[in-house]
Amino acid sequence: MRINRVRIVEAMQKHGIMTQTELAQKMGITKNQLSVMMSANYCPLKSRVAELCELLEISPVEIIDTTQAAPFKEDIDQNAVTCIELFAGAGGLALGLEKAGITTLQFVEINSSCCETLKKNRPDWNVVCADIHNIDFTPYHDKIDIVTGGFPCQAFSYAGKKLGMEDVRGTLFYEFARCVKEVSPKIFMAENVRGLVSHDHGRTLQTILAVFEELGYTVQYQVLNAAYFNVPQKRERIVIVGIKNELDISFHYPVPNKNMMTLREGLKGCPQSEGQAYSTKKKAVLDLVPPGGCWVDLPENVQREYMGKSFFSGGGKRGMARRISWNEPCLTLTCSPSQKQTERCHPEETRPFTVREYARIQSFPDDWEFCGGIGDKYKQIGNAVPVNLGLAIGTELKNAILRYRESKKN
Repeated sequence: MRINRVRIVEAMQKHGIMTQTELAQKMGITKNQLSVMMSANYCPLKSRVAELCELLEISPVEIIDTTQAAPFKEDIDQNAVTCIELFAGAGGLALGLEKAGITTLQFVEINSSCCETLKKNRPDWNVVCADIHNIDFTPYHDKIDIVTGGFPCQAFSYAGKKLGMEDVRGTLFYEFARCVKEVSPKIFMAENVRGLVSHDHGRTLQTILAVFEELGYTVQYQVLNAAYFNVPQKRERIVIVGIKNELDISFHYPVPNKNMMTLREGLKGCPQSEGQAYSTKKKAVLDLVPPGGCWVDLPENVQREYMGKSFFSGGGKRGMARRISWNEPCLTLTCSPSQKQTERCHPEETRPFTVREYARIQSFPDDWEFCGGIGDKYKQIGNAVPVNLGLAIGTELKNAILRYRESKKN
């Protein structure tokens, strides 16, 4: 039993309370005391919670989360292709796999805003909002077809240089590998940023592949660009797929389209929604940038002032003061739409993309709602796997399982 932080934030916004500091002041307590109240270990059956509910005009039932993870269901359709997803985020990959016809039996995610998003859109999903270190996956042993997830990329110690499980202990990748070990799925799929290929001169990826091979899987990987899979965004991801050694399963990566999807195609008919705005100073600068342009298109005196020290190092990449063109895919979205190093300005209006435009660029459907404050929403969307890329990968994962099942009948 814990206080649901996301619902607190949403109630604060309704009352015009913008920060936890302001909320604490209105309650007559310190910010630290408020932080303790909203921590995972706090018991909400205390008087201060009653005061909080009275201030925000909500009932305790609305903010106290008592949900538990559902136990493994033994009555799953025997024809279903089943999955466990780790680091589920706001549901980009999950929704793509659902569209592909895969039945995911457990979604693991630690971020409360993401968990609320998943539960709001799919109340029947088994969402486990918890630290993956504390989850036992053994009840699913030999009962699941696929394990998926995008584990955060972390440096490994290489202390023993054994290139195995001991080298990755303590990392979130270790927890992904532990799940694969405990579940023993027929296939696993792990996705990550393209940079994993060259991270630490390739040694990180080498270690990851060695761990999966140690667990008894034949591993392959490929970098896919979402823009070739009906996503209006240049977003490259490494997709690692492992197949259990003793199984005769063939997996084929999805075939990309011949052309990239443009921003114009992706945002056609996009509904209006909330969104962040540029400061007056930043807007004045970006007003000078043409569609498809960036800082190099600014007058030199403006470049010098806006770029600061970056101007003297060549300005770096072309993400600064970048305005996207209608006739190209968007550059990779980040967790914030107005960061100076990675600006993504609307083609016609001098503003960041709205929340719903952000979602469209990640190929989320318009009826997929995101929970939490506006910053939470941008972060959830920016971190997500594009839905249509998930659909393309999920379709091939499902086909691989179905071909295997068919071969077992013959």
